Amino acid sequence: MIDQDYLLGRLLDLVNTPSPVGMTGRAVSLVESWLRELGYAPQYTRRGVLYVEVGDGPPRRALAAHLDTLGAMVTELKPNGRLALRNTGTWAARFAEGARVTIFSDHAEHRGTILPLKASGHRFNTEVDTQPADWDNLEIRVDAVLPGRDALVAAGFNVGDMVAVDAQPEVVDGFIVSRHLDDKAGCATLLAVLKAIAEGQVKVAVPFQAMFTIAEEIGIGGTHGFGPEVEELLAIDNAVTAPNQTSRDDSVTIAMRDRQGPFDAQMTRSMLTVCQREGIKCERDTFRHYRSDSAAAVEAGWDIRVGLVCFSLDSSHGWERTHMASLVALGRLLIGYLETDLTPVA
Repeated sequence: MIDQDYLLGRLLDLVNTPSPVGMTGRAVSLVESWLRELGYAPQYTRRGVLYVEVGDGPPRRALAAHLDTLGAMVTELKPNGRLALRNTGTWAARFAEGARVTIFSDHAEHRGTILPLKASGHRFNTEVDTQPADWDNLEIRVDAVLPGRDALVAAGFNVGDMVAVDAQPEVVDGFIVSRHLDDKAGCATLLAVLKAIAEGQVKVAVPFQAMFTIAEEIGIGGTHGFGPEVEELLAIDNAVTAPNQTSRDDSVTIAMRDRQGPFDAQMTRSMLTVCQREGIKCERDTFRHYRSDSAAAVEAGWDIRVGLVCFSLDSSHGWERTHMASLVALGRLLIGYLETDLTPVA
């Protein structure tokens, strides 16, 4: 039921579309166009969250994946003609070094590279290796002749300009290696599920909302937009493949808890039952430094039950990697969930 070519094509289009948190319009518009192609009627919340309602009647459950990614913002126009920057979303400066970027000024787009302050080995020798990996030690070298701050001002740069980091995707033996797989891989999988529904391959048991949130990376993605009759929220995000984690490249992960606490036990049990029934490879895992749209919804006071299902992701918030097997397993689980009635209350 999962069209793997469609899923991969949408994923590559998404990661190549800049959508740092605070500037998600291009990716949102792209997803809206795809939803309309599938025959859906997209809607927006006041804050700009994109969603569709599927099934007969008001939605009683919601699925959420986020389109926003990590990025940066210009914080200073420097006397040397370069740009100081600061991260938007939580990611380490060591993964920013060497990144190719686009800087979005008020009226233009500019290309550049994030470099450490001491970037030239012929000038700084071993000091290149000993300087700390810290945002205060980074700057953007713009690909233009800009000898000083006045030249930057004349070229239209301003403090607050958004910075998008190139994804640089590559597909190797089923692996997708790219920045911004968190959570564009989840969004692409959700789109593939919506395609299967639109083509009549899936019969939805309960009306639901499919939501594409836009501020998860700063903690407010799942804070609003649910219909008044929504009882369950299933967030779709990444599972950490790392030491002392159980998540695997070839499986979907059912999260038992994140740093906020345990997920709804009955929803979690329902996900496990779907995997067992459908023969879907799955792992259970817990995440100590992680929160998702489901956590944001609970903290915002929504009276809904929440769960989290995930695709595998190595080097999260860095040079990320997932595998098609994990994305397909996630898609199959989402379909099995949507074909199942609401989770019974214990």
